[in-house]
Order: sequence, then structure tokens, then C-alpha cells
Amino acid sequence: MSGKIAFQGEPGAYSHEACRGARPELEPMPCSTFEDAVEAVKSGAAELAILPVENSIYGRVADIHRLLPESGLHIVGEHFVPIHINLLAIGGTDISNIRTAMSHMVLLGQCREFIRTRGIKSIIWTDTAASAKHVAETGDPTLAALASELAAEIYGLDIIVPSIQDEQSNRTRFLVMSRTDDRSRRSEKMMTSFFFEVRNIPAALYKALGGFATHGVNMVKLDSHMVGGSFHNTRFFADVEGHPDDQEVKGSLEELALFTTSVKILGVYPADPERFTESK
Repeated sequence: MSGKIAFQGEPGAYSHEACRGARPELEPMPCSTFEDAVEAVKSGAAELAILPVENSIYGRVADIHRLLPESGLHIVGEHFVPIHINLLAIGGTDISNIRTAMSHMVLLGQCREFIRTRGIKSIIWTDTAASAKHVAETGDPTLAALASELAAEIYGLDIIVPSIQDEQSNRTRFLVMSRTDDRSRRSEKMMTSFFFEVRNIPAALYKALGGFATHGVNMVKLDSHMVGGSFHNTRFFADVEGHPDDQEVKGSLEELALFTTSVKILGVYPADPERFTESK
């Protein structure tokens, strides 16, 4: 075991924060891309990878949904991170001095009201932590970054204004990925994630999902995207509560198979307790 957990981004990224929360015993390993984080696990350079899959405000991370089916990795856990977006600047800076704020385009969009009302110009940067690093390196007192508390700590910046996001109920769900497919029951509340493609017949999706309704299985996520460059070839990604060994889930998956061309279980893992709590 390498004792590392790979994530995409610079040190101080929200994915770095997720690493510390989900697997504090492992050393966070920054990677340039999501693909690099996956490859680090496949090559053995890292034990696990942590990938953002969806945000409560922004929605799904499309790149991840395309990467997961072919990654060769398995989901072994999930972790929810409250996203507190902070205005960071060099030490001693007053907010009245800030003329420009930089960050990833998603975070800039989530702080649109704060930026607009203060007449601050926004600049799109590669990622949140990289913007904090740039602010620290330039030493420009008129320049700020939108990033995490961890980024402020790592790059020696002051938090000028905390939690500036327009929506306070902002959380990102991360998936913990491993080379090993561990389907042991480790918690009373388990999750099962899987991909499937339906047969090209009328009402195929309706029929495929009917088993989950009749068996009383709670499907908490259903996403779709096109595959193979065709508008007629759709892959669905679903999360359900329960374990494949549960009679209800087992029956639902058996009925699903009747109306699909393929079903692939990507992971069976304990539900994060934060799943069942209100966002803070």
C-alpha cells in the first residue's frame, strides 16, 4: 500500500479538503487531471483516489461521469464536503482595496451576487487553489482569490470575507475510488452505484426502473449521457439505497437486466451520514 490518496488540483483545493475528511490517515497526492488521479491508483502510486461527482448548486461533474465507466476502479466510499467559499488576499489587505477576484469559473458563478454588488472584476483561473497560489506569489493587494480555508492556510493568505457564496446550502459529493471491489457490508445504511444501458424498445427505461418501485428501493440519483457519438445510445448512472444482497435490491437488479443491454455495478459502499443531514 502506498499510503496516498490522489486528487485533482493544487494543494488547498476542495478535493484536498475532501481527502483529509474522508481518509485522514492517507497522504493527499495532488494530480493535474482527473485522469491522472485515476492512473495513480491503477499504477499503484496511490492507494485511493477521491473524485467530485456532483455539487448541490452546480449539478453533476460531467467529466467524472464519462471517466468512471472505463476507469477500472470501484467506489468504496462517499464523502460530502460543505463548500465555504472565502475571499482570500495577502495579509493586511482591506476589502475596499480589492479590485479583482480570481477562481475557477464554477466558484465565480456561485458568488455572482457578492462580486456584482462590490463592483469586483472576476477572472477565470484553472482551479480554486491555483488562484490562491497565484495571489500569494504576486503579492498584489488589489487581487483576491475565491478558495477554501485550507488554501488560505497553505499559501499564507488572509480570509478577508468568509463564506461569500450566494447559496449557503452548498455541498459537493465526492467518491472514494479503489482498485479493489469491496462489497462487504460495513454499515447499516449501504449504497449501490451502477451504470446501465437500456434496450432500444418503447418504454424501455420506464420498464427497467419499474422493479425499483415495486420492490420499494429508493433510487436517489439517475443521470444520463450519450455514448459512442450517437443520440440513440444512452448510458445511465444510478445510485440506490441498499446492498445487492438485500432481497429488494437483488430483485430490482434482476428486473433491470430484463430491459437492458448491460448493467455494471461500480461500487457498494457505506452511505456517508452527511447524506441524511441538512446542508449547513
